[in-house]
Amino acid sequence: MGSVFSPYYHWALQKDHYTNPENHCCINVALYGRGARRWTMTERSRHSMSRESSSFQVGPSSLRWNGRWLEIDIDEWAVPIPKRVRGVIRVHPDQLFSFVTDLDDQQLHHWGPLAPSARVEVALDAPAVSWKGHAYLDSNEGESLIVNQFTEWDWSRANLSDGSVAVLYDIRQKSGSERLLALRFHPNGEVSTFEAPPRQPLAKALWRVGRSIRSDSGVPARVVQTLEDTPFYVRSVLESGLLGEKVISMHETLNIPRLDTTSTRLMLPWRMPRLR
Repeated sequence: MGSVFSPYYHWALQKDHYTNPENHCCINVALYGRGARRWTMTERSRHSMSRESSSFQVGPSSLRWNGRWLEIDIDEWAVPIPKRVRGVIRVHPDQLFSFVTDLDDQQLHHWGPLAPSARVEVALDAPAVSWKGHAYLDSNEGESLIVNQFTEWDWSRANLSDGSVAVLYDIRQKSGSERLLALRFHPNGEVSTFEAPPRQPLAKALWRVGRSIRSDSGVPARVVQTLEDTPFYVRSVLESGLLGEKVISMHETLNIPRLDTTSTRLMLPWRMPRLR
């Protein structure tokens, strides 16, 4: 809601700083895999959105919390080649957390993992795929545009052998010093900090966005798979060293100056169409 990637929200804010973010809602689904690759991110206005304390609906898709798990009903069309994406996703938290922290010095942007460790059940009719595995659920909120506070960040999370989850948030602010979050979320609900290892650069993807991750000294980080490669954002699966273990991480790099260009804004509607 109030998607930071939405070109329509960006253009609306140019006209009216008090534009209602509820007019810019979407449910993004990204599937990766041979024969099943899909991307949906159709934006809709508040006329197609409804929300209550335990449910959130945008168009034909919805999220509902039943007290035990999050159920996500998906009924969307992929772009740019129209293909149906329909089915049910259930996210079962291993432990719920109420931890929230600021990402910037002005305390305008906040991040918190609701369920750093969870189990997921995916059952899709279109494409016809299903699986069970590990999941992660978090939340980002902002009281200001990200272009005002940040230039870039690298984020990653990795499962550790003791059942805890390690998250690294490596943040470069537009003004102010760099910020680094190195947090460990334990199965018993505790949150602890750890000393992050040195930053290692990674190979650039096709759009040449620079990406990096912190990895133990003597353990070179490497890209296992690049999942998303765009002019401003890269999502990857990485191998690195963390807290004395060799880990597989889900990783993202967001380059905000690359996002905040006219050329990028004009390309985004191909990946993010808008309906009422």
